[in-house]
Amino acid sequence: MQDRILWYFENFNFLGSLSILEKMDLRKRVKMLEATKNQTIYLPNDEANSVYFLKKGKVKISSFSDDGKELIYAILGPGEIFGELAITGQSKREQIAATTEYAEICYVNIQDFEHFLASHPRLSLKVTKLIGFRLKKVRSRLERMWFKSAPERVKCLLLDLIEEHGVKIGDEREIRLNLTHQDIASLAATTRQTVTTTLNELEREGVITYDRRRILVRKPTALN
Repeated sequence: MQDRILWYFENFNFLGSLSILEKMDLRKRVKMLEATKNQTIYLPNDEANSVYFLKKGKVKISSFSDDGKELIYAILGPGEIFGELAITGQSKREQIAATTEYAEICYVNIQDFEHFLASHPRLSLKVTKLIGFRLKKVRSRLERMWFKSAPERVKCLLLDLIEEHGVKIGDEREIRLNLTHQDIASLAATTRQTVTTTLNELEREGVITYDRRRILVRKPTALN
């Protein structure tokens, strides 16, 4: 299992600054979790005692409003870290992390990870930048909610998904996330009906091809 974890580390770009010996040191502190589809990793008010590294599968970060509406903050893919706000002193989780398909996840106790970061300043800087980048994305999403129409938010979301998960196929980009219209609505802070109308219009214009398995963006520039 430990050798398997070490091999998994090769898939995390932000660990690229570590030597093989440093990765072996981190390996000793890490445990492995195999999660089934729709398995909850943590809930709001759970103790923020670990940081997670997603090796395989997808993880959805979300929350629910008082009236039961889901807001999806991110859908993470292989090679990404989550639960990282524990590093900033967060004692309780504020969001839900759950798999959307079978996933393989490495996790490390927050105290162990903090000690490791203290002796590896290059990695600490990368994690700090990662946290800053995600906070910037949250701010950008809030600005969209205030200043962009619902169809514009859907188009901006597609551009984000291209950047984060898109696979280049010639001039086209393929997003393989198995997203429902409701998932897209929750990510774009709009209604399912608006998403359906917007996606249908984009399909008629030849900008995208959509099904539950993927979104093929044929004309990425048309989304700007």
